[in-house]
Amino acid sequence: MKSYQKLATDLPQPPDAYAEEESIARKPPYHRQLSTWWLCVGLLMVAVLLSGVTLWMLKQVPGDQLGQTPPEKCSAVPEPFRFDCYPEWSVVVTKELCESRGCCFIERVQPRGNRSTKPWCFYPPDFPSYTLESLNQTELGMVGLLRRKVKAYYPRDIERLQLSVEFETDTRLHIKITDSTSPRYEVPLEVPRATKRAENPIYSLEFSKEPFGLLLRRRASGAVLLNTTVAPLIFADQFLQISTVLPSIFLYGLGEHRSHFLHSLDWSTLTLWARDVPPMQFYNLYGVHPFYLLMEEGGAAHGVFLLNSNAMEVVLQPAPALTWRTIGGVLDFYIFLGPDPNMVIQQYHQVIGFPAMPPLWGLGFHLCRWGYGTSNETWQTVKAMRNYQIPQDAQWNDIDYMEGYRDFTYEPEKFDTLPQLVEDLHKHGQHYVMITDPAISSSNPPGSYWPYDEGLRRGIFINTTEGQTLIGQVWPGLTAFPDFSNPDTSQWWLENLNRFHALVPFDGLWIDMNEPSNFKDGSVHGCPWGEFDNPPYVPAVLGGSLSSKTTCASAKQRVSVHYNLHNLYGLMEAKATASALIQIRGKRPFVISRSTFPSQGRYSGHWLGDNRSKWSDMYWSIPGVLNFNLFGIPLVGADICGFSGTTTEELCTRWTQLGAFYPFARNHNYLNDKAQDPAAFSSVVRTAMKEVLLTHRAHLQGHTVARPLFFEFPQDEITYSIDKQFLWGRSLLVTPVLEPGVDSVTGYFPRGVWYDYYTGTSVNSSGESLKMAAPLDHINLHVREGAILPTQKPGSTSWVSSRNPLRLIAALSQNASAWGDLFWDDGESLETFEKGAYSYLVFNVTQNVFTSTVLHANVEATYITVDTLTVYGVRDEPSRVTVNGKENPFSYLDNQVLTVSHLNLKLSQGFSIRWQ
Repeated sequence: MKSYQKLATDLPQPPDAYAEEESIARKPPYHRQLSTWWLCVGLLMVAVLLSGVTLWMLKQVPGDQLGQTPPEKCSAVPEPFRFDCYPEWSVVVTKELCESRGCCFIERVQPRGNRSTKPWCFYPPDFPSYTLESLNQTELGMVGLLRRKVKAYYPRDIERLQLSVEFETDTRLHIKITDSTSPRYEVPLEVPRATKRAENPIYSLEFSKEPFGLLLRRRASGAVLLNTTVAPLIFADQFLQISTVLPSIFLYGLGEHRSHFLHSLDWSTLTLWARDVPPMQFYNLYGVHPFYLLMEEGGAAHGVFLLNSNAMEVVLQPAPALTWRTIGGVLDFYIFLGPDPNMVIQQYHQVIGFPAMPPLWGLGFHLCRWGYGTSNETWQTVKAMRNYQIPQDAQWNDIDYMEGYRDFTYEPEKFDTLPQLVEDLHKHGQHYVMITDPAISSSNPPGSYWPYDEGLRRGIFINTTEGQTLIGQVWPGLTAFPDFSNPDTSQWWLENLNRFHALVPFDGLWIDMNEPSNFKDGSVHGCPWGEFDNPPYVPAVLGGSLSSKTTCASAKQRVSVHYNLHNLYGLMEAKATASALIQIRGKRPFVISRSTFPSQGRYSGHWLGDNRSKWSDMYWSIPGVLNFNLFGIPLVGADICGFSGTTTEELCTRWTQLGAFYPFARNHNYLNDKAQDPAAFSSVVRTAMKEVLLTHRAHLQGHTVARPLFFEFPQDEITYSIDKQFLWGRSLLVTPVLEPGVDSVTGYFPRGVWYDYYTGTSVNSSGESLKMAAPLDHINLHVREGAILPTQKPGSTSWVSSRNPLRLIAALSQNASAWGDLFWDDGESLETFEKGAYSYLVFNVTQNVFTSTVLHANVEATYITVDTLTVYGVRDEPSRVTVNGKENPFSYLDNQVLTVSHLNLKLSQGFSIRWQ
């Protein structure tokens, strides 16, 4: 495999290694990406190329008349570079079927599967594609015209395509391929538009004229990041495909799937189509994120985003190579050049929108279950948590609270005290979150259910092809589905939430079942036979059909058909919900959504779905959390202790220790399973859970997000595959226990000094794995050298904690320096940064002096004091410590930890602490 990894960089260089972007290379064709195995064939190809003749070009006739490719050409294509010519997963490919497309057929011994086997049918090196006929300069880049060489084997293939290239910034490139004559559906996502061409791009772009292809290089290294000449471009009305080789095997992203954080390129197919299904490997899950991050040799990184909302597949193979395959829309790519992984993600988020600041209480510990039979039962759980002094910021209710599972209602007998419960939560500084499903009950007597009656009157539901309300079946029974692409729906949604808020003053919303989920396939009447419900090609979706457990793809919405909008449903509902909460409460909205799409972080967080109470599911949550931080949805977590199945005390303790470091931390479990809230366990387990939740509370003020180790150590290739540890921000390393029956854990420490968070004891690592004690009441946390962490004395809620004094932890680097900062606001107001309603401080240690510098201050911070400074890594015992020039008591331990207490310094005023 390694010999092929470097082939992308072995392309012949143009006379000027950094040729101008508008130059057209003379055809670096598919076969130049293959192998030196067949040197003679390669020399023959080069000779033909130089004569300007396309090698072995067949007549320009439809694919089913292309004829048979010579066997020697087929066998000469190395297996890792065989791009699938017959991807229909439900078809057993025969030699006749394959050769009718003009492709190579080599049958393998094992049965051909649809997900992880090498293709039997693959493109020959000279398969005809598009030709680049013209290329002209524009203000932002270039526009070109592509012409199809032969008719494709999918219906309604498009003869003439338009290529547009915009050099938007020095690190961002925008490439779009679409029909040159007729407009096509494009994702209605608000993205920034460039106003001028990049002046000094760190990339160069070259073109292959025939067959058409793109070669994107990084100027600094010359590495080829994209090379689409390795397989043909196909562009039919309902089948679009483009492939590229990759410069390395270190590929991440492409969600939502249950997988290791580092993808396997061993012939795997990732399907993207929002689906209601408990998380399992290999299948399409709740959300769609067609974005990948790739680490290159040497530690540089780049990312690629395909802005397309249709059903799609991404095929990975060991060349290494990747194929995008979608069934609608356009090929609209944004490429981000970093050059480091943090910068790639920042550049991606600049396009899709930066995530919103959540309310402070949203970062605390949340408790829920499906199975609270009454509001009083819910209330008793809250009181038990208080009795044991276990931190809790929010109490939730699942669908139990509803009357007949209908939105915007509560059961009048079993949940009669729900308003009083919410009032009590508010008195204790706690918050209430309830579930809301999009499907609206449609089987009520006329005039008895305002949400449906009014929605029907306003025409805000998704319709059938005949223009009638599409009826499916969800929890309430027969249901209609709001069309959130219709602006009128947002107003209707707001009015419904406002009416219910007057009865039960909820603080946040949990929007579930919004793929949208449907217990029927399509509708209660099925789906019509047509191009949307039965397209020429169906990606390998769970259930085998686009309508499996959702609405008909042909259903009509305001903006387009559901075929185009399905993957956007959760995003559109989240946007309407966040807007409604802002108007109702006038504070930062708290929304947790199951289905997601790029830009969703602007409106909601996400939980990883209906997991199980298994050790493996606890592990899978870490790659899930890391991926959604890539996707711009940092407010993410898994159901702590598992949703379905009965947990154990050991598993729940370990999961609570890990879950305390999910940005969104919620314990939630299933209807008929044993209660698993912390108060339900033995005193030993309760104490262990309480301690770790208090530790979590102490770190909330850092506003950090989970990130993989290689984001901070891109030069350390060992970190590229680590997904059993993660960082909070750049400075706190979390190493959880993920196996039963153990009292130790092994973690990797990148090169440098790391300090035990609890004791300050240091580890000077050369880049090594270390075994650490991990008793049941302990999770290993380590602070990276050079960091300063502002922590806070914990309390029962985030609001209580926010008034407590700060403890600052400075972890000195090997040159005895450290740095950190703190953003502080009231934790709930809107646009505090824009309005200047915040404080921002910078902390620094150099030459035995700790300084706090206030760069911006508001009245909120005047109430906060700094009580303690702890400095890790002070090599020599100080003889004297002064605070703002005045001598102050201190303590010093043999493990080189200096502590200065009882400071009572105002956070809003700068100060300095010196030790000698």
